[in-house]
Amino acid sequence: MKAITGHRYGSPDLLGLEEVDDPVAGDGEVLVRVRAASVNPRDWHLLRGVPYVARPQFGGLRRPRHRVLGSDLAGWVEAVGEGVTRFRPGDEVFADALTGCFAEYACVPEDALALKPANLTFEQAAAVPLAGVTALQGLRDHGRVRPGQRVLIIGASGGVGTFAVQLAKWLGAEVTGVCSARNLELVRSLGADHVVDYAREDVTRLGRRYDLIFQLAGTRSPAACRRALTPRGTLLPSSGDSSGRWIGPLGRMLAAVALSPFVGQRLVPFLAERSSDDLRALAELIESGAVTPVIDRLYPLGDTAAAIRYLEQGHARGKVVITVP
Repeated sequence: MKAITGHRYGSPDLLGLEEVDDPVAGDGEVLVRVRAASVNPRDWHLLRGVPYVARPQFGGLRRPRHRVLGSDLAGWVEAVGEGVTRFRPGDEVFADALTGCFAEYACVPEDALALKPANLTFEQAAAVPLAGVTALQGLRDHGRVRPGQRVLIIGASGGVGTFAVQLAKWLGAEVTGVCSARNLELVRSLGADHVVDYAREDVTRLGRRYDLIFQLAGTRSPAACRRALTPRGTLLPSSGDSSGRWIGPLGRMLAAVALSPFVGQRLVPFLAERSSDDLRALAELIESGAVTPVIDRLYPLGDTAAAIRYLEQGHARGKVVITVP
């Protein structure tokens, strides 16, 4: 099969389209014929091997553990391994496979798959898994959003942010989105009640207070974000921009953990966990019309390096998707 491969850490220029052996579904696994995959910050972090502190867990110390990147996929079931009961060949599915999706075929654990929303194309479905689950788990489980609360989403026009705006509205919150000037109308169209251009205003100094701040972009420290929280509000730092190669955006998460015992507000860093239950929940929301994935650009499989390079620049509106012929 054709796959995008990388054999050492570095820039997207090191990626190439190669012929590799077809994967074979093992016990509890499903072989998926990939029709579309989406690009996530996870991919360029794994490609470059940064932050260094994460190499032992997600990659390898000297070279990548996984030659084929790509977390999210949508396609149809080609074959099932021993013990698989929920899927059969021909089913249209989507998943966060963690790795191996920038290819014609990928093996995915059965418990990471869900049936594709019937009203989405494969390209739209591939845009959902990691970003959608991150937004859902952040707001519902860690942020504990309730109707009537005020929610601030920093990075509202990005891959996770576009889902977070819609999900926060579905949960009944009053939503403020922070983004660049060119994306203000997009964020409004997703349901945000208020929008802030980060280049013109510092949202932490406007005098407004929020029950939850979901930090998905920017460089604001936990101490700065606390200025915009209610006395019992919650700061949820999930990502953000950082040039640090050793710990990267993990520095803000560690700072939040260190500060949390000494303040009345909740500072709750988190990383999303793969969940087929949450994928099914998102599929229901999408089929009901409550949530719609936003796609910025489509790239063919052979141009995956260009897609990762574009996402790494930090200006994508919603998701960047790879189409697989």
